[in-house]
Amino acid sequence: MSELEGRAEGLSGELRDIMETQVMMARDPALAAGIRSAVDRGLPAAWAVHEAFGVHLDALSAIGGYLGERAADLADLRDRTVAVLLGLPRPGLPGIAEPYVLVATDLAPADTVVLDPARVLAIVTEKGGPTSHTAIVARALGIPAVVSCPSAADLPDGTRVIVDGTAGSIEVDPSDEVVTAARDAAEARARALAAHTGPGRTADGHPVALLLNVGSGDPGGSIDAEGIGLFRTEFLFLDRTTAPTFDEQRTAYANVFAHYPGRPVTIRTLDAGADKPLRFATHPDEPNPALGIRGYRTTRHHPDLLTTQLSAIASAAAAHTADVRVMAPMIATPTEAATFADAARSAGIPSVGVMIEIPAAALRAEAILAEVDFVSIGTNDLSQYTFAADRQLGDLADLLDPHQPALLTLIAMVAKAGASAGKPVGVCGEAAADPTLARIFTGLGVTSLSMSAPAIPTIRAALHTTTHAECVALAHRALT
Repeated sequence: MSELEGRAEGLSGELRDIMETQVMMARDPALAAGIRSAVDRGLPAAWAVHEAFGVHLDALSAIGGYLGERAADLADLRDRTVAVLLGLPRPGLPGIAEPYVLVATDLAPADTVVLDPARVLAIVTEKGGPTSHTAIVARALGIPAVVSCPSAADLPDGTRVIVDGTAGSIEVDPSDEVVTAARDAAEARARALAAHTGPGRTADGHPVALLLNVGSGDPGGSIDAEGIGLFRTEFLFLDRTTAPTFDEQRTAYANVFAHYPGRPVTIRTLDAGADKPLRFATHPDEPNPALGIRGYRTTRHHPDLLTTQLSAIASAAAAHTADVRVMAPMIATPTEAATFADAARSAGIPSVGVMIEIPAAALRAEAILAEVDFVSIGTNDLSQYTFAADRQLGDLADLLDPHQPALLTLIAMVAKAGASAGKPVGVCGEAAADPTLARIFTGLGVTSLSMSAPAIPTIRAALHTTTHAECVALAHRALT
């Protein structure tokens, strides 16, 4: 435990969140009770630990999605504990002095958070997905990574590889000429990105705000960001048995507002349910939680959660100059949008929006925009609900590709409704961090793009080198 807590110290943002989550897993009283029970039945300590962890690993794997990917974190805790009990070396990174590409079946949180980008040039893993800790840490540190790469661990030590994290490709045993060309191309890209500064805009000056996604009480940050387009608040609620208090929430929000004076900060209210269950708010036995009580729908049974959160946001905003806005996730109808807007404005928050993640909301975007001040499109959920395809299922990746014309048609409908109403329409999520999609969204009429900090320079450069007319033409081609 002390080792994990020590690694968490000095970290910030998503890296600290990952380590603190693993510490909380280790402190789970149900886990300790399972170990004690196994010892009482006569099992040796190491076997007791293995058995108790196995019960929880099976439960997480059965849930799937985000929590399913956390099973790897729990397995790492098990292996470290067993190693200590048996007097064996603990799992860890290789002690290599020179820079290298790290290849593994999977990586443990306790190791990924202390990766040094100066030594670890790239990461390749057999397991993991876009929401695994490996992918999250790689994005936060700016390390190229390819996850879910079959047979990656079979590569012999010392093999020379070229890892392209953007394309998701690996070239094995490239020639000297190929390596030189790849290095020259990477250096040229870095110089090109550094030449682009200032706010997001197309080559002919059409504005497109470039905003940050933030998922913790640490504001993270990039001085290049024009504000925060998505402040996820779930970090305050997960891994708890009771909801955070008014004071806890106000302090966390104020910390972020203080770092963005005069700039927009858009807070998404609690998005619980489905792959983010809460012990005190969601039902564990829903037959299909992705279609159940999640997001804004939790107010049907727990309206106090939203009331307290809105009050805490308003209180924190009153003490700072950030342009604070709130939006609700999983809105399906104009009536829901109107009810949320009334609640937020009554709490003292003047700028109110909603997430467009359900096809019904996209189809009724004009009526929804009549009730709120802005909307933000969540492409991951909008895609899975449009195509009836689980967003975590790799076998359906072709349907979940955000270039799909059906998805882009819905986004175009929302953007058109926003233009008619004279209200902003944003896209938040990793789709906004794709240079081609950023141009397409701009051509469709989207007014802001929100993404992780390392993606902002690439998207800024993509827009700065493309005219608005070219974006419109590209969008038309994508739709057809």
